[in-house]
Amino acid sequence: MPLWLTRNDVERLLDMPAAIEAVAEAYRLIYRGEAELPVRSNIPVAPHDGSLMTMPAYLGGEMDALGAKLISFYGTNPARRGLPAIQGNVVLFDGRDGSLLALMDAGYLTAMRTGASGGVAARYLAREDSRTLTIFGSGVQAPYQVEAALCERAVERVFVVSRTPANAEALAVELTERFSVQAQATADVEMAAASADILVTATSAHEPLFDGAQLRPGVHISGIGSHLPYASEVDAVTLGRSKVVVDQMSACLAEAGDLIRPIEDGSYDAGRIHGEIGAIVEGDLAGREGAEEITFFKSVGLAAQDVAVARVVYSKALDQKAGIELDA
Repeated sequence: MPLWLTRNDVERLLDMPAAIEAVAEAYRLIYRGEAELPVRSNIPVAPHDGSLMTMPAYLGGEMDALGAKLISFYGTNPARRGLPAIQGNVVLFDGRDGSLLALMDAGYLTAMRTGASGGVAARYLAREDSRTLTIFGSGVQAPYQVEAALCERAVERVFVVSRTPANAEALAVELTERFSVQAQATADVEMAAASADILVTATSAHEPLFDGAQLRPGVHISGIGSHLPYASEVDAVTLGRSKVVVDQMSACLAEAGDLIRPIEDGSYDAGRIHGEIGAIVEGDLAGREGAEEITFFKSVGLAAQDVAVARVVYSKALDQKAGIELDA
């Protein structure tokens, strides 16, 4: 019988190391051509100022997972109805026969799989001796990015930069308490960018957050916030100094303003993109090749990540007899 897994269930079943492994395998399968990723669709619900986004994917190999994430966005919900603006679930099917396996809350799963993407990037692109992390953004995604980096590198110090100082202070306290790191909120953008061994952008910014000339040699950057063609978190200087790696070439060239804008204005050549992270995971492409090299990983988020992590959650639910069985 199919399972219903609540957010609490997903939180109990899923840990970051497992999420990182699942996302790494998803990237590998995409690179090998063993995944199907149709273009995500967005259906407007005009009478109620809403929309529904569908993100389907199939992953072959041993994973053999089929599913879709369904996300509703009703921006007026908090004020009008006292409900979250964003709500979602992942529907997981058996890849062999199409039967329904599970329906699970997508909130925590999405946060974890997005954090895990940064963890995969840190594994292959960050220096082994990385000790200082700077994160731009103090929203929901920020602690997951820090947690994922800590799974891969022995980070000791974290700088938090946010347009809302109170949120930056609160996040610094949370990171210190949860992960026993030296976390500090700062408004000194130049210092925070120049100090980073790993730099993560997790914002909704439309313009670059720092001057790429300020970056130290050897820094690794993960850009996971902006995923709109007109929005950029990093500048053309950063791209020009970096080995650029993407989660999926076609998706990033269609959605990532960090790449699209400098390509369109002629300040960056798309031919310089090093390749997809899946090729590095597979071993067909080099990751970091020197201590002085600057690396930049751009992720726009892929449904394959959701389905891969959902498959892990489902397997653990079976092992631990978690969730509620639904009538078929």
